[in-house]
Amino acid sequence: MGIVQRQGLRNTVISYFGLGLGFVNTTLLLPSFLEPRQMGLTTVLASIATIYAQLSAFGFASMGIRFFPYFRDAQNRHHGFLPLLLGLPLLGFAVITVLYLLGRPLVLQLYTHDADLLGPYYLWGAVLALFTLLYSLQDAYLKSLYHTAFSSFLQEVLLRILIAVVAFLFGKGYLTFHEFVLAYIGVNSLITLVLTAYLAAIGELHLRPTRAVLRVRPVRELVNFGAFALLSNISGTIIMSVDSLMLGSKSSFADAGIYAIAMNISTALVIPARALGKIAFPLLADYWKQQDLTRMANFYRRTTRLLAVAGCWLALGIGLNLDFIYSLIKRPEYAAGTTAVLLLLAGRLFDSITGVNGLIVVTSPRYRYDLIFNISLAVATVVLNLLLIPPLGLQGAALAALLALVSINVARTWFVWQSYRMQPFDYQIVMILGAAALAGLAAWSLPLIHSIFVTMLLRSGLLTALYAGLLLATPLRHDLLAFIRKTSTSK
Repeated sequence: MGIVQRQGLRNTVISYFGLGLGFVNTTLLLPSFLEPRQMGLTTVLASIATIYAQLSAFGFASMGIRFFPYFRDAQNRHHGFLPLLLGLPLLGFAVITVLYLLGRPLVLQLYTHDADLLGPYYLWGAVLALFTLLYSLQDAYLKSLYHTAFSSFLQEVLLRILIAVVAFLFGKGYLTFHEFVLAYIGVNSLITLVLTAYLAAIGELHLRPTRAVLRVRPVRELVNFGAFALLSNISGTIIMSVDSLMLGSKSSFADAGIYAIAMNISTALVIPARALGKIAFPLLADYWKQQDLTRMANFYRRTTRLLAVAGCWLALGIGLNLDFIYSLIKRPEYAAGTTAVLLLLAGRLFDSITGVNGLIVVTSPRYRYDLIFNISLAVATVVLNLLLIPPLGLQGAALAALLALVSINVARTWFVWQSYRMQPFDYQIVMILGAAALAGLAAWSLPLIHSIFVTMLLRSGLLTALYAGLLLATPLRHDLLAFIRKTSTSK
C-alpha cells in the first residue's frame, strides 16, 4: 500500500473518531459545564482567531499545497520553501495585529452587551490567532510532503481530548473560568508546537532562508494565487463563523453559545456529504478529464439519491428526538435552541438533496465560478444575519443560514443545468421524500412513554424500520443494496 493510501486510510479512521469526540465535547460535555454566556465567549474567540489567521495567511496555505511540487528537493531543503511559506503570512499577521489592537474600542463597542466578558481576553484572541495561523501553514506543508495523518490526529483527536480534560477540570471546580479560557487557548497553541516538533523529528523543519527560493517560481505568481485562494478561503470561513460573531454582537454571548450547540447538533447531517466528497472529488475530476458527461450525470443523480436517503433519515432522527438530546445537557437553558436546530436541519437537508453540485462546479473548466458562488453565499449570509438577528435573535441566525443555503444550492444547481445540461432530480427523489414524510409522521405520532429515553428508542426504531421498508419497496433498493455491499466489501 502506497503512502497516499496509508495516509488516506488513517485520515478516514481519525476523522470519524474525531467526529464522535467532537460531538461528545461540543454537544454534551462543554454545555454541561459552561453557561451559555461562557460558551458564547469561547465560540466568539475561536471565530475571531480563525478569520484573523485567514486574513494574515493571505492564501499561503493553499499556495503551499499548489506550488510545493516545484520546490520539492529534499537534498537542498526544498530550496528554502518553508521560510517563504511562513514569512509573508507572519508579516501579514503583524499588520493585522496592529489593526486588531487599534480596533479594540470599536470591537468592544460592537459587543457592548458582553464587553466586560470579552475585554480581558481580547489580547488573548491575537495569541490564539497566531497559533491558528502557524498550525494551518505547517499542516499545508505536511500535506505537501504526504504526511497528513499526524496533523489530523492532533486536530481531530488530541485537541478534543485535551479540551475535554480542561472542561472536566473546570466543571469539577479545579479551574476558575478565567483559567479555563487560558487553558483552552493553551491546548490550541500546544498542538501547533507539537506539530513543529514533529517536523523537526522527520527532518523537514528547514527554517534557514535561501535566495534560491526566489528563482524556482516567480514570487508574483505565488502571491497572485494566494490572493485568489484568500478570497475563496475567507468566504468559506465567513460562512462558517459570521453567524456566531454577529449573534454575539447583535444579541448576546448567551445566544451565541446556545446557537453554537444548535449548530453542532445539526452538523451530523454533514457527515454523509463529507464521506462522499472524499470519493466524489477525484472521480469527478477524472470524468472531466475524459469528457464523460454521461457517466458524470449518472453519478450526480445516484449520489444525490444516496445523500437524500441519509439526510432525511438523520434529519428526522435528530428532529424527533431533540427532547432527549437536550436532556443529556444538564443546563435546560440550552433547549432554547430547539427551533434553531430544526431550521439548521432544514438547510443542511436541502444542501444534501441538491447533491454534489458544488464539486461539479469546482472540478469543471468553469471552476472560477465557484469563487463567485462562495463570495455570494458569504455576502448573503452577512446581509441576512443583519436583517434577521435583531428581530428574531438566534432563530434569525438559523433562518439566515437556511435561506442562504437554499439560495446558493438553487443557483449552483441551475448553473450546472444551464452549463452542462445535468440535473440530479428524478421521480425517485419524490419517493424518498414521500417515504421520509410517512415514516416521520408515524414516529412523531407515538405518544410520550414513561421516559424520554424509551420514547427515543421507540421513535428511532419505528422511523428506521418503516423508512427502510418503504425504500426497499421502491426501485431505490438496487442502489441501496449495491452501496451496502460496496461498503461491507471495503471494510
